[in-house]
Amino acid sequence: MTTPSDPGLSAIMSERRQLINLAYRLLGSLADAEDVVQETYARWYAMTRQQQEAIEVPGAWLTTVASRICLDLLGSARTRRESYVGEWIPEPLPDPTEWITGRSGDPVDRVTLDESITMAFLVVLESMTPAERVALVLHDVFRYSFAEVAEIVGRTPGACRQLASSARRRLGASQAPATPAARQSGVVRDFKQAWEAKDIDALIGLLDPDATAIIDGGGLVSAGRHPIEGGERIARYILALAGKAPNLTILERTVNGQPGLVAQQDDVTVTVTAFDVEDGRIKRIWAIRNPEKLRPWTAAGRPSPR
Repeated sequence: MTTPSDPGLSAIMSERRQLINLAYRLLGSLADAEDVVQETYARWYAMTRQQQEAIEVPGAWLTTVASRICLDLLGSARTRRESYVGEWIPEPLPDPTEWITGRSGDPVDRVTLDESITMAFLVVLESMTPAERVALVLHDVFRYSFAEVAEIVGRTPGACRQLASSARRRLGASQAPATPAARQSGVVRDFKQAWEAKDIDALIGLLDPDATAIIDGGGLVSAGRHPIEGGERIARYILALAGKAPNLTILERTVNGQPGLVAQQDDVTVTVTAFDVEDGRIKRIWAIRNPEKLRPWTAAGRPSPR
């Protein structure tokens, strides 16, 4: 809340949403993004009033600090993920109109969803070097000039341009043309119905023969530690899981801005699944079962049925 003694507080806090958006895309983790934003504000308020007033554009200062913290974290994240149990998948996000960060209804804490937040996009970002990732996200998503990016990452504008170009090539090599949302939704709905009906032929028909499924349990719940390759193998694996959890409720939900599914057991979300649909068939499945990544989907903030 703005007070007469701190007239700049409102302007500073209004940057929070931008910082959350940036840090989530860079780190693939909402929890880590929130930590970054908290640390960024801590550094701002550790300065004297005179030091704060000397900063011409506080929002740019905050973005620079947050980006540099993310860059440092990305370096250490690679080491942490090498020791992660099983496959690591970015933390899934619900629909932006629903609860996201722990304070329901607070618009400044919501992550804006667009094509740069899809699971497919975030997974490709994971294959990039930290510098490539920061250069691409700052320039292509947040429209910072390469001169501004260079100042943030400590490289020349030309080097940052090359980093972004390399990152775009990675994206281009891995992403197929976008499937219209209505078609994606129909395929995911058919998949849900086939799953519930335990119809293996229907499941196989909806899956690309070369489909891949990745399941993230983080060592905390049962999950395959390696990708499952092939549509038929995936279909049989899904039905085997269904047999072990007969009381699952499958709900259609928006996952990272695209049609997805949420599995609940006794009203508790146990799996959030994102899909990549190509040519009317499911090409990739990302199933997040690690309960630490399902915080936005749990009881306190679970999206209501619709």
